[in-house]
Amino acid sequence: MSSRRLAARFAWMVLPVLWLQACGGEAPPADEPMDPAPAPEAAPTLASLLSDGSAIFGTFSGPMTAEQGAAIVENRAADFILYSMESGPFDVAGMRAYMDAMETAAGGLDLTPQPVILRVPPIHTDTAAAPDYVRQAMDAGVAGIVFPHVTAAPEAATSVRLMGEPWPLGEAGLDILIVEDREGVANVREIMATPGLSVVFAGPGDLRRAYDGDMEAVENAIQAVLAACLEFEVACGVTAGSDDIGTRLDQGFRVIIVTEDEALAVGRRHVGR
Repeated sequence: MSSRRLAARFAWMVLPVLWLQACGGEAPPADEPMDPAPAPEAAPTLASLLSDGSAIFGTFSGPMTAEQGAAIVENRAADFILYSMESGPFDVAGMRAYMDAMETAAGGLDLTPQPVILRVPPIHTDTAAAPDYVRQAMDAGVAGIVFPHVTAAPEAATSVRLMGEPWPLGEAGLDILIVEDREGVANVREIMATPGLSVVFAGPGDLRRAYDGDMEAVENAIQAVLAACLEFEVACGVTAGSDDIGTRLDQGFRVIIVTEDEALAVGRRHVGR
């Protein structure tokens, strides 16, 4: 046997001994499986964040297409996506395609898709259809229902009944109202006293129309909704942009739907998230 081959054989005999001396133990068998890496920690749910008193941030769905659903999962600053079928056809199949695209894209990136909450038509516009809207939406897997243009306490009570049982229920139990009419503002304390509500929004856009563009009256209405939320310990929501999201958070709003993506980073930074 050549001297080169002898040296090579000697090296293979000595290397394991040197390794053991260096490590102070025995080498694991070559065929012993490695311990699996720990699974990534699950992101907190909307329900847990709200229960803990945290502020949460959402964004509008954008175009209701599968392509948009696939793209929006990369917006990790958004805690949830607001998908609206308040007007127009109640197209649950289209929403499901959007959500399926979210799930597929998220899986490819090793992410969890953001929860989707659905805005349905106002209860008082078609009370008979409301239960079916809620059932279809919940069957599709939304994280909660937004009931817009709530004007009186009986509508709030109906929303709780439609969601099945009082809050908190976890993701599927988010019962979210929007007060955005003069009548709703006048009745806001009675609305807010309804047991089982998750979040109540003040809707600046429709309040602007309700008060004919009188911005002082609009702000007074927003503050009336906030005051009732704080009194009855219901999380309060509003829309905001980069220029006012900090102010709204300081006032006590805890659920913000941003009017521009840049506001997500501003809001999260403001509350230390």
